[in-house]
Amino acid sequence: MDLLPFSLLLVAFACLPFSDAGSIGVNYGRVADNLPSATKVVELLKSQGIDKIKIYDTDPAVLKALAGSGIKVTVAIPDAFLFAAARSQSFANVWVQRNVADYHPGTQIEAIAAGNEVFVEANSTTRYLIQAMKNLHTALVKFNLHNQVKVSSPIALSALQSSFPSSAGTFRPEFVEPVFKPMLEFLRQTGSYLMVNIYPFFAYESNADVIPLDYALFRENPGVVDSGNGLRYFSLFDAQIDAVFAAMSALKYDDVALVVTETGWPSKGDSTETGASLDNAAAYNGNLVRRVLSGGGTPLRRKADLTVYLFGLFNEDKKNGPTSERNFGLFYPNEEKVYDIPFTIEGLRGHHDTRSPTTGGGGQRTVTSPVSGGVSKSSSGNTWCVAHGDAGKERLQAALDFACGEGGADCRPIQPGDPCYDPNTLEAHASYAFNSYYQKKGRAGGSCYFGGAAYIVSEPPKYGKCEFPTGY
Repeated sequence: MDLLPFSLLLVAFACLPFSDAGSIGVNYGRVADNLPSATKVVELLKSQGIDKIKIYDTDPAVLKALAGSGIKVTVAIPDAFLFAAARSQSFANVWVQRNVADYHPGTQIEAIAAGNEVFVEANSTTRYLIQAMKNLHTALVKFNLHNQVKVSSPIALSALQSSFPSSAGTFRPEFVEPVFKPMLEFLRQTGSYLMVNIYPFFAYESNADVIPLDYALFRENPGVVDSGNGLRYFSLFDAQIDAVFAAMSALKYDDVALVVTETGWPSKGDSTETGASLDNAAAYNGNLVRRVLSGGGTPLRRKADLTVYLFGLFNEDKKNGPTSERNFGLFYPNEEKVYDIPFTIEGLRGHHDTRSPTTGGGGQRTVTSPVSGGVSKSSSGNTWCVAHGDAGKERLQAALDFACGEGGADCRPIQPGDPCYDPNTLEAHASYAFNSYYQKKGRAGGSCYFGGAAYIVSEPPKYGKCEFPTGY
């Protein structure tokens, strides 16, 4: 297959394979003192390029401040109102009119979250959930908003009976018939999606002796093979999402989409909260943004680009519980960043995950200094980045264009007459370019995604006589 000349591969960043990428939003909680006004918060969001938020109510000041901003918002009807919404269609009609329709179209409300993690504890709320969701949707139909505004309900990972390995993911049996089957059918029929709150931090905190920190933070690691289906996972985040996908698949709802409505990592915690630190929070959220905006899905659903809402916008000092609960914020109340991470594709250009030399935890490695044009070795073994052969010609070519252009990969060896030109296939050339980019980025988390067109291997790639470097 003939490829474009190298000079034509120097394309603009806008043409890299992010056109079908995922999207990043932020949860805007307000259980805190001295928070800026809603108007100032909107300006803060716009200055950071954040165009999606989720709130936990329908506060009029917030919804009015969002009018005309271009920021899409997911609102919530609290658990306490679910009984009334389920019992009375007129209540649901009035609630939708006052909290959604009255702000449309100036404020771009795109979803209603019915309650939040109603399965976490046994309570009577659960049995009212599905009917409440149906009545809210009927109200949206009444106001002709059902195509613009979707109804769902965020679940916690604790709603799963099993989540490891991912392929064994199943919902808790007591909720399958009364809740999950009718909920997933409702989501399918209305074109909505399952909302899921996922926190790798809590899994790592409880199992730091067996979960490598690098695996939890999207950093380079050898991966974990799912014993059920043979898929290899390089992040706990992806593994947890696929556990939910597997649970949905077990009920024959593979066609229902999923949105991660909460995820994050605390920048501070009690002495017993293993892994809660500024460096780890910056690494998790920064690498997560790169992973999501680079596009591509999970090992189980590779073409399902993700929408992810970070938790949360501010540190919330009035929250109860351990110290970590008050330190999930990306910003302090004075609008200063708790740590510096980007939220947009443009911001990712100059951003790199910086590992603290004093950071403990799993996944540590020692790397020798690379030699110019040669190979560097790591004590845990080398890894390479290669192309997915079935990613599709268009996606592979766009990713190759980026890698050889703005990405700065060394693509000279794949030019005609050079050592890695043969085999002259798109997959082979893309693999060399992807790996060059990956190695130049120090094998940083998120540097081998390319819109889902690439993956990491632990054995040297074999394409003709071409040798793939492991360092620059």
